[in-house]
Amino acid sequence: MTDTADYEWLARIPKVELHVHIEGAIPHDALWDLIQKYGGDPTCPDRESLWRKFEYRDFPHFIEVWLWKNRFLREYEDFTLIAEAVAREFARQNIRYVEAFYSPRDFAKHGLRTQELTEAIRAGFARVSDVTIQLVADLIRDFGPEKAAETLAEVNEVRSSGVIGVGIGGSEQQFPPEPFADVYEKARRLGFRTSAHAGEVAGPVSIWGAIRALQVDRIGHGTRAIEDDRLVDFLAKEQIPIELNPISNVCTGVIDSIAAHPAKHYLDRGLLVCVNTDDPKMFHNTLADEFWQLQKYLGISRDDIRTLILNGIRAAWLSSERKRELAAQFKRDPRWNSAADVPNQE
Repeated sequence: MTDTADYEWLARIPKVELHVHIEGAIPHDALWDLIQKYGGDPTCPDRESLWRKFEYRDFPHFIEVWLWKNRFLREYEDFTLIAEAVAREFARQNIRYVEAFYSPRDFAKHGLRTQELTEAIRAGFARVSDVTIQLVADLIRDFGPEKAAETLAEVNEVRSSGVIGVGIGGSEQQFPPEPFADVYEKARRLGFRTSAHAGEVAGPVSIWGAIRALQVDRIGHGTRAIEDDRLVDFLAKEQIPIELNPISNVCTGVIDSIAAHPAKHYLDRGLLVCVNTDDPKMFHNTLADEFWQLQKYLGISRDDIRTLILNGIRAAWLSSERKRELAAQFKRDPRWNSAADVPNQE
């Protein structure tokens, strides 16, 4: 198969996404319009410079750019606009089901309340019928456990807007998971599912902390679990889902290259891993790009890709019945086993 045929297949098959941040998935046209709405920015005078803005020296620099971008989300209508644009991009990629992070606490400085902000996002999603999107509130470890508890209480008031879980992103290297144990216990009592960014910038101890202290349902990233063989064995045995984000890890300097990513190692060891884009418009990636890079540099097969997609359904916070229905829909899709789906002749 040619690279073009492979990429075409990857772009067209049905997919799921379990680790993507709405604020990091804003299409550049929509973000440019928001920048102009608020008077422009001297560090970003044109669209080409906007593209270059999303290149990073390291993870702290990525966080700086993340905060810069958020300056242009100041009104509830901005969130409706970006939510619709993001949903249309998911649909364009044939991503059928999404569990998407959003970070309401980041926007309190603009006077925005979590409840209305959540409803504004849902209003944007409602304009696109070709994809189902659930929300996961990022409690943001940088603000500390007290603010996380406040955000949890606020999102609980609007869970009918499709908020099904919580997580903690942010500066993992500075804020370990253990202080958030009580917040996560409260989230479970309220019926929310839980994830945590762990093993991205910090090492295996961060993942152990998320498992032992937070008792998470899923791990976001988990890239550095490979540094602790006992941890890899534990993850395989317990089948704790790992939300992998390979291109993100290269862009933020977590790993040197896709060839160095442990995705294939995890798959071979029997871990329940799925592949995601994290912040696709900040890393210039799509899910098809993720799979294509893994195919090119790690040698994963089409069967591996199908497994990774079905793993995403297994790891999703859906009922068992809905998971079976979604997996069956994917397998019936004529593109799932296309006529061009033949073994590589190498």
